[in-house]
Amino acid sequence: MSKWKPYLESAIDAARAAEAVIRAYYRTDIEVMHKADASPVTVADIEAERAIKGVLGTDWPAHGFYGEELGQERSDSDYLWLIDPIDGTKSFVRGYPFFSTQIALMYRGELVLGVSNAPFFGAGELACAAQGAGATLNEASLQVSAIDDLAATSLSIGNSARLAASPAWTDVGQLINRVSRIRGYGDFYHYHLLASGRVDVVLESDVNILDIAALTVIVREAGGDITTLGGKPIDLQATSVFATNARLRAAVAPYLAGWTSG
Repeated sequence: MSKWKPYLESAIDAARAAEAVIRAYYRTDIEVMHKADASPVTVADIEAERAIKGVLGTDWPAHGFYGEELGQERSDSDYLWLIDPIDGTKSFVRGYPFFSTQIALMYRGELVLGVSNAPFFGAGELACAAQGAGATLNEASLQVSAIDDLAATSLSIGNSARLAASPAWTDVGQLINRVSRIRGYGDFYHYHLLASGRVDVVLESDVNILDIAALTVIVREAGGDITTLGGKPIDLQATSVFATNARLRAAVAPYLAGWTSG
């Protein structure tokens, strides 16, 4: 049994608390505000993050927090909770279910557990993982694919503005010509697909750590690997993703050699 199980149980409880808040506001006439970067935010985002912090703060009162809406608190703690209460607020306010709650725990700089909850996507998708305990989706074990040939590979490209503007884009175009299928699932979903063996490689350039922290643990515990596009570890400064089923990294990496942003 993973020593992180009690923390994971708290994170799942926190995600469910956020879900209750989100359900009360979803597809209602909710006011949309805009942050300094022009991204949308609603009272649902803020209240959902407060609900998450309420659960985690009660269970682990000495831990730190880094949240999308409420900022940082005790961020120098050995235990740091990373929270995005509604990852995909644009989808939420438009009334379609391509959004999720992301909760991860970082211990002394290392991501050790993650919960990704998309309550309105299909019948609902709750993916979770803890270091050394594997990953699950709706309580079923997750395992990445065994694909090891580019010609059989399903590739998903998500946020890609900086990637498309970089010298690597021409080589990515060549990669697209080599793989079996190219899709753009985005947000939480292509990581759920990667972890469950339904796609094999994910590339993204315009993300932040709160978008990907929980998903990083889920992919790893399902047998995959995940770094930045430049091959660096996923840390608080990460802004891009190169994730695979672990078998395809060496085959795909040469197509990203032109990426110079880490």
